[in-house]
Amino acid sequence: MRPKVLVTREVFDETIEFLARYFDVSSSQAMVNLSREATIERLQGMDAAVITTSDRIDDEFLTRCTGLKAVCSASVGFNHIDLDACTRHGVIATNTPGVLTDSVADMALCLTLATVRRLSEGERMVRAKQWKGSHLKQLLGHDLHQATVGVCGFGRIGQAIAKRLRGFDTKLLYTDISRADRKIEDALQATYASKDDLLRQSDIVILILPYTPETHHYIGKAELAKMKVSAVLINMARGGIVDDTELAVALKAARIWSAGLDVYENEPEVNPALFELTNVVLTPHIASATETTRRAMTMLAAQNCVAALTGGAPPNLLNPDYKKYLKG
Repeated sequence: MRPKVLVTREVFDETIEFLARYFDVSSSQAMVNLSREATIERLQGMDAAVITTSDRIDDEFLTRCTGLKAVCSASVGFNHIDLDACTRHGVIATNTPGVLTDSVADMALCLTLATVRRLSEGERMVRAKQWKGSHLKQLLGHDLHQATVGVCGFGRIGQAIAKRLRGFDTKLLYTDISRADRKIEDALQATYASKDDLLRQSDIVILILPYTPETHHYIGKAELAKMKVSAVLINMARGGIVDDTELAVALKAARIWSAGLDVYENEPEVNPALFELTNVVLTPHIASATETTRRAMTMLAAQNCVAALTGGAPPNLLNPDYKKYLKG
């Protein structure tokens, strides 16, 4: 009997076709977002699930899906997966790093430029037919070129952002849990700084670090108070890294100049206070949303799934200790 796999969200046809070579596949191709209860119900008797960040995998979920052997997420972030719970249940967990690096880095600059140049404000003005001609002080923004930009998180994506920023002749600061190799710093013309120094010096702060208990509210009231009044905050990382409530307070009080957000606490819910502000650009978690990248992400998730259920080593295994808890 062939293993059974559930794909919880709509994916591309070639992903389903690839999985169908190895497994009996059930999928949600009708673009219907399954509720948690519906997902658990459909996973009864299934061996694996190909999931997205919309699916919260925790101890209660796994307790109710007793036959599950693998959860393979089409995402680089994995804060929606309780890795300890997966390990205790002997369930393989995987993600899809690498394939989305360049698209996310591109979007980081896109969101940064849209924010510093007040793009969404200008578009709203034109669409509302309120534009009556240009004048010198209309929608004045900030320059990206020659700005001091601080990148928080200097992994693959952080370094790809830094590479792109070189073309804008920026002064680049970065911070991370450890310093990058000197060769990388030299190649990217990047200077290591403490978090506090980066916040105080930067005209633009770009967040691209993983969400962990340690990075929860990495930017909160105290951190916002350290930033320049003219500063711009860009969150490309994960909701929860920024305290959205405190950010809205700081933006309303003009404690910082503006923000660009692609991710939110409790998404897809967005803090209502953010909707009342004109000095924030809001995008719907689309940093990796190019056709090429999303196809690559879902195919890599499928490849992880095939490896997990056929005895191979998943290329992006997140919890190698799961083997200690396998039964039998």
